Amino acid sequence: MLIKACLNGSRERDEHPGLPLMPEELAREARVAIEVGAGALHIHPRNSHGVQSLAPQIIGEALQAVRKSCPGIPVGVSTGLWIEPTMERRLESVRAWRVLPDFASVNFSEPGAPELCALLQTRGVGIEAGLSTLEDVEAFLASGYAPRCLRILLEPEEVEVCAALRTVESIVARLRTARVWRPLLLHGFEQTAWPLLDAALAHGYDTRIGFEDTLALPDGSRATSNAQLVSAAVEKADLYHYL
Repeated sequence: MLIKACLNGSRERDEHPGLPLMPEELAREARVAIEVGAGALHIHPRNSHGVQSLAPQIIGEALQAVRKSCPGIPVGVSTGLWIEPTMERRLESVRAWRVLPDFASVNFSEPGAPELCALLQTRGVGIEAGLSTLEDVEAFLASGYAPRCLRILLEPEEVEVCAALRTVESIVARLRTARVWRPLLLHGFEQTAWPLLDAALAHGYDTRIGFEDTLALPDGSRATSNAQLVSAAVEKADLYHYL
């Protein structure tokens, strides 16, 4: 089972003093997260002003720093449409990447997802399909990329745990009906982060944890680092394995 470390996401520096934004900060956080048990990394590279960017130089510098620190570890990036102002700009940026991530997440709630998948595939970048609703699933199935993606991200947006789990059950049921058997990664955000991680472990899905998803440990106390969050997730995974 994969535990992926999501190191920063869209958070701002004032949310946590240890939030990694610059390449050297991402590299440092990545190395320790891997040392405590993460098997892959997900990052949102930033420019010198701390703003998310898909620009080739920004993506390349972050990837090179993290790979130097964590050789052989798969590293992925976000392609969220909020990072670039238009679909065209997003495609232009990805087309211009000189240093390629191992994988990139594609949100099927956003327009232009199939075109982005086509471009990523031609560039040899693995596709993580982000699904939050049944509507996203239908868009994903219609795109034709279901058999070709690296993994499927189950990302329910509900803030209430039971509602989020119902959405996950509906998404998985639809995927199974469509005979889609790609690896599933389940994660939550803020108050659903740890309950959905527990659900992922219980179902044998991959999962992720890190400052992108939560700043709190399972007991509600504030985490000091991404590594502390990953370590807590690994402890939970070991317990499930033991049981």
